[in-house]
Order: sequence, then structure tokens, then C-alpha cells
Amino acid sequence: MDIRTVNHRYFNPQLKLPADLAGVEIEMRERLRQLLERGHVAVTARWVDGPATERGVAVDLSRAKQVLAAAQQLKKKLKLRGTVDLAFVARHPDVLTAVNGRDQDAVQWADVKPIVERAAHDVVAMREREGRALAIELNQRLDALESAAREIEAQAPARLKAEHQRLKQAITELTSAATVDEQRLAIEIALLADRVDITEELVRFRAHVEAARAALNSDQPIGKQLGFLAQELLREVNTMGSKANDARITQTVIAMKGDLEKFREQLENLE
Repeated sequence: MDIRTVNHRYFNPQLKLPADLAGVEIEMRERLRQLLERGHVAVTARWVDGPATERGVAVDLSRAKQVLAAAQQLKKKLKLRGTVDLAFVARHPDVLTAVNGRDQDAVQWADVKPIVERAAHDVVAMREREGRALAIELNQRLDALESAAREIEAQAPARLKAEHQRLKQAITELTSAATVDEQRLAIEIALLADRVDITEELVRFRAHVEAARAALNSDQPIGKQLGFLAQELLREVNTMGSKANDARITQTVIAMKGDLEKFREQLENLE
């Protein structure tokens, strides 16, 4: 039995089974659902032992009697000569049928269950190994995002000071023939500082990063949760970029968007 899985929002099994396993398909689906929980699960099963490939002949005695009775009735009504022999009956379709050597009714769920569980446990073990490697890479992406956020935070005071000087210079030039109201100027600068302040965005950004790290340390399915957190991280980064009005911060924001895109791509492989 071969089981291959791809990340999916729900449990989506696709089973390709020999005809003599059709009777255990329902139990197999349910057990796989319990063990794998979610994902696109492709299952291929085949018999590989020698006796399973041997074929026999099944006799449908009821069908043979029907053929014989019909032939005798036809002979009588049409007043035909001759006899209805074995060769005539045996040549009729469905009287003799080639079948697999294994009796289909003999395959029980109890016979197949250990094989299914062993294959599923192998898949779970492989997922866990891949998940650990993926968690390391995702944490590295979070490290890069945190480092970029610290750069933006360090650049923010200088950006506000530059905005202060720019606004003051612009007002001075516009009112060169009049006296500047310093109090009014201070109010306008305070309002501008509030509009361009990114402190709240940085606080929320760090909170989302910490939540993502906590999820990566969990042993529960976290794909949906991390997908939501990635959206929230991108929202904060976009807001910081729109408030920046600074070339260095804009470049940092662009790099952060690249890291977030790679982060979200990797989530496609995470349960």
C-alpha cells in the first residue's frame, strides 16, 4: 500500500483499490480520516503475493439451469432436433467466469487494518520530520522579519525629526512675509506625528510574530492559524509602508514583504 499526501484544508481521500477490497473501503476511509485528519490523501493498494495473481473459474449453476431450460423449451416449441449438451451450456456468457484465486468475500477489514495503519503511521512520521525542518525555516523567516522591524523602529525618530524640519521649512517659506505662530506650528507638527507614527503597528507586528512562534512550538495542526497570522503581519507591514515617507523604511518594508511571501508559500506544505 502506498499513501501520498498533499496539504489541503479538509480530508480529501482518493483511493485506488483492487476489486476485492471494495468491501473494506468505508472502514479504510474512516480510519485514514482518524489518523491523518486532513490533507489530499492518495492511496494506491495492490496485492503482491503470488497466490493473489492466480485465477480460477467460477460456475454459476443457477444461470446454467436457466440456459438449459430455455434451450429445451425453444427446442420443444420449434420442434427442433438435436440435444442440448454441456458444450452448448458452457459457451453461454456468465455460466463459467474467470475469477481471482482470492475469494472476494474472504477479505475482511481486520485483515487489512494493520497494513493501512502501518502505512498511515509511516506518513505521519514523515510529516513530522518534514514539519520540524519546515518549522526551522519558518522561524528563520520570523527572525528576519523581527530584525527588519527593529531597523524600522530605529529609523523612526530620525524620520519624525526630518518631517518636523521639512514642515517647518515649508511653512517658513510660505509665510516669509508674516510672523509664524509657533504654537500653531507645534500643533500641526503634533498632528502630523500622530498620522505618521508607527508605534502601534510595530507593537501589533511583534505580537503576531510571538503568536506565530508559539504556534510553531505546538504539536497541533497550525496551518490555518499561521495563514491568518501571515495576513495580519502583511497588514501591519503595509500600514508601516504607507506611513513611512522615507526611502530607507520603504526599502525595508519591501524586503519584509518578500520574506512574508516566502513564509506564506511554505505554509502550503504545513498541516
